[in-house]
Amino acid sequence: MRDVHNRDGDGHKGLSRRQWLGMLGVSGAAGLAGCLGGDGEGDATTTGGDGDDGTTEDQGIDQDEEVEELPEVSGTYDTVTSASFETLNPLYNTESGAGTAIGRALDMGYTFDSNNEYFPLLYDMESENGKVWTFTVREGLEFSDPYGEVTADSFVYQIQELHQSDWANTADTQPWAGVTVEKTGDYEFTAELQSASLLWPESYDPLLYPIPKDLVQPYVEEEDVEGLQQDEELLNLEFTGNLGAFVLDEWERSAGTTYSRNENYYMQDVEDAPDLFEGAPYFEGASISVVEEQSSRLGALETGEADAAGIPPERFQEFQEKDSVSVNKVPQPYNQIISVNMRDNGWNAGPGNLFTYKEFRQGMACAISKEDLIEGVYRGLADTHYTWQPRFSRFYPGDDSLETYGVGDLYGSEVARSRVQEALDASEYDYRFDGDTLVNPSGDQVTLDIYHSAGQETSRLTCEFIAQELGDNLGIDVQVEAIDGVKFSNEYWSAEVPDEPVEAEDVDGEWAVAPSNPGPRSVHAEEDWDMSMVFGLNTYPLNPLTASVFFDGPDTFYNPVGYYPEFDAEALWQEAREATSQDALQEVLNEIFVELNREQPYIMMLFSDDLVGYNPDLLGPIENFQNGWDLPTWHFEE
Repeated sequence: MRDVHNRDGDGHKGLSRRQWLGMLGVSGAAGLAGCLGGDGEGDATTTGGDGDDGTTEDQGIDQDEEVEELPEVSGTYDTVTSASFETLNPLYNTESGAGTAIGRALDMGYTFDSNNEYFPLLYDMESENGKVWTFTVREGLEFSDPYGEVTADSFVYQIQELHQSDWANTADTQPWAGVTVEKTGDYEFTAELQSASLLWPESYDPLLYPIPKDLVQPYVEEEDVEGLQQDEELLNLEFTGNLGAFVLDEWERSAGTTYSRNENYYMQDVEDAPDLFEGAPYFEGASISVVEEQSSRLGALETGEADAAGIPPERFQEFQEKDSVSVNKVPQPYNQIISVNMRDNGWNAGPGNLFTYKEFRQGMACAISKEDLIEGVYRGLADTHYTWQPRFSRFYPGDDSLETYGVGDLYGSEVARSRVQEALDASEYDYRFDGDTLVNPSGDQVTLDIYHSAGQETSRLTCEFIAQELGDNLGIDVQVEAIDGVKFSNEYWSAEVPDEPVEAEDVDGEWAVAPSNPGPRSVHAEEDWDMSMVFGLNTYPLNPLTASVFFDGPDTFYNPVGYYPEFDAEALWQEAREATSQDALQEVLNEIFVELNREQPYIMMLFSDDLVGYNPDLLGPIENFQNGWDLPTWHFEE
């Protein structure tokens, strides 16, 4: 599984390497674009999409122009984030914020440039048919002593002995399942897919970190997953050699990370890279500081203590007028959604879980005005969200094909109650409307909780707006609660995997062995919860096939909420995977996105731009989905 949580340091949630793999993003977090692994809350990197190619008037760097004189190395690049990191172990991280922190010191295999073109970093990838892919590892890549050179064997061993094992359960277990990998040379290996995928690189599934074979081999021999997860060299990135722009100096668990310049960064010697990489990186050091209070983060940006920070929508115009800050709006693929818990520890208002009825979820979506939310909380700096793609994706099916819940005729008390009534009629329990109030079988008002990330003002305001709308239009009492994102992830969102498979009465599936989907709805996390806006999820606009990990049947790899599709999701996703033309792929994806729109597996609310404030002397950030792909070339104006 890939990550997805956390946004707010200096980039948005774009790609920049591991980030894109990221599934989660901290919902409501002000983003930041442009770092090396960016996520939005943890750091500024936006890379990975079909956004426009615009650059800011004073910050963009034209990488196609020849550089007569390289910039001087000076200063440090300092960013702030609201959330701490659970782990920096590259094999197990699934958070975009931590992915940013890792990405400062360790590159992944490839990225996409500002034109959405594949750009090889550690390795190139080629295929004639989309089924057999040849990986060519760049020569001259070195781990720290005593691990030596990065070769094809470094990646092949990692894939075969860790990602494809039945014990390690790494973050890349699902993407490499069923892929036949073979070493074909010192710097070459092949990967044969079960079926052709012309967009495999765009899925980010083949995106790997380099890991020393000798470091992990003892854990492989003992099948020691706990030891592998807690290895200090992996946690502290002590093996990274010349493989990243910076070297991790310290990770202080609650305070953040600090780095120094890597003088031996391999990209300095890459002939087919833009000229600016020749002297990269151009900062003497870097840092990511965990600052929970939004006002403190913004204060650090305004005074120059931080070089990048996410800006909340309500402060956007204010900072746009400041000479001390340069502001970017960066399109990004992470959505703002209400996660409704369909597992047995969800819906704590009484017996039976009304979240499991799509009609109830539709009613919730109809009860909340997307347009009022965007104007009132996001100051118009967001776009309505109806299905699992942003509008800038070429795979978006178009508004005419979708039910526009929460807008126009599909917003208001009457239409919301009519959808909810369908769910009440289908339930075996006596839920009903008592006047304007939805009551449970005991006659008490339905009371639900909704969690948001502590320290995220926009997220809090969003949840309060949603609580008001659900109260006014459906008569539900919603209690808004703040929670630490790490605590929510560990105790509410994820669950321990049972020792033995658990049978489900209402579905036949072989359940994925993962904390993000440990079994049927009867298997759930330690703590009860109803609704959450702690995490947004990645919509993967470059390759929506990747989103099948969320919706490919009830036993799919990533399903913390216990969503069971009512349409034949598995068949449609398989048809999409086997498509042999762009038109065929578009047709089946349109059908999938129409179905997801109707079923609302998560209540889809909006897409917000990442609003990022930068040091005005910083050259490099661009208002582009791929912002941050070239972070090592960023520099201060002399």
